[in-house]
Amino acid sequence: MSRIARALTIAGSDSGGGAGIQADLKTFQELDVYGMSAITAVTVQNTLGVSKVYPLPPEAAAEQIEAVGSDLGVDALKTGMLFSAEIIEAVAAQIRAFGWTQVVVDPVMVAKGGASLLQSEAVQALRGQLLPLAYLVTPNLPEAEVLSGLTIRSMEDRREAAKRICAYGARQVVVKGGHDVDPGDRIVDLYYDGAAFTELVGQRIPTLHTHGTGCTFSAALTAELAKGTPALEAVRIARAFIQAAIEQELRLGQGHGPTNHFAYRRLQGASR
Repeated sequence: MSRIARALTIAGSDSGGGAGIQADLKTFQELDVYGMSAITAVTVQNTLGVSKVYPLPPEAAAEQIEAVGSDLGVDALKTGMLFSAEIIEAVAAQIRAFGWTQVVVDPVMVAKGGASLLQSEAVQALRGQLLPLAYLVTPNLPEAEVLSGLTIRSMEDRREAAKRICAYGARQVVVKGGHDVDPGDRIVDLYYDGAAFTELVGQRIPTLHTHGTGCTFSAALTAELAKGTPALEAVRIARAFIQAAIEQELRLGQGHGPTNHFAYRRLQGASR
């Protein structure tokens, strides 16, 4: 029996189970990867929104990472909600100490309902401490605007934003198109490997049930990297995973419901 791939998520807990640590671990499991976690904050939330955020001390995040890295080992990791500059610095220090290179940074800033999940003063720490360690960064359009300092209105703007994000040290970027202000019936994600651009086009699904899409996409990407899948192929699989999760609605809750984390596996089984 070959050794199972191992993935670590460093993120916040979502009591509603649709995003954060919970979404990441579900996604790892569905893609046959052993999932581990370091919790940075506890959120009180459901499909109607986030009502409270209880950040953990930075040393709590650092000690969880140390416990996992020193014993179980990590093939790839992702960061999600990090909340503060102090937590970002503690996480970055551990990544450097272990020498991990398969690092996916999902720069979580705002919840689906509009609640802030990253303090404004933490953005500089994200740029200066974490992006230089990133193998792949997965911002949506508002996050790409904050990281790059650009207003994004066109595909050319997205390309320039991706270049600027890589200039901070990240090796690759996927600028996700789900927040496009004039979307039509397509979603275009822009992948930049530091040299060339690839536009990845998908079908937009009209639905409210999209809570946790960013977390789930980056978790699927992390799982594939942990298994040794090349970056662009990992991005394609992650897009297929989240597309299935959105299309096969669970219709849970009264607001922005969670996506269906077991849809991709069921579709793969049905196609065999």
